[in-house]
Amino acid sequence: MLKIKLSKNALKFLKQVSIKHGRQLAMTLESLRENPFPQDSKKLKGTSDYHRVDIGEYRVIYRVDSEEKIVIIAFIGKRNDNEVYKKFKRKRACKPFCVSL
Repeated sequence: MLKIKLSKNALKFLKQVSIKHGRQLAMTLESLRENPFPQDSKKLKGTSDYHRVDIGEYRVIYRVDSEEKIVIIAFIGKRNDNEVYKKFKRKRACKPFCVSL
């Protein structure tokens, strides 16, 4: 089973969502530990190792480090808002500070 690490941006977003949506996101993030590439995940264009998965009205951008056995959650944002992609592109070159779950 893989570990989950959250970027500061992802952690900040999770703190702002409602309890109902937080539970929904947490359940899906937990499922990524066992299957990091679910059927509904898609590889992000223009990247070599980032994927996205939709959870209700939210989108999660993540990558898997197979060597360290970690799923790194880079960004979480609303699906109908391209802001999650804009933030991802701006911060992609930076190595995110992560917290372990």
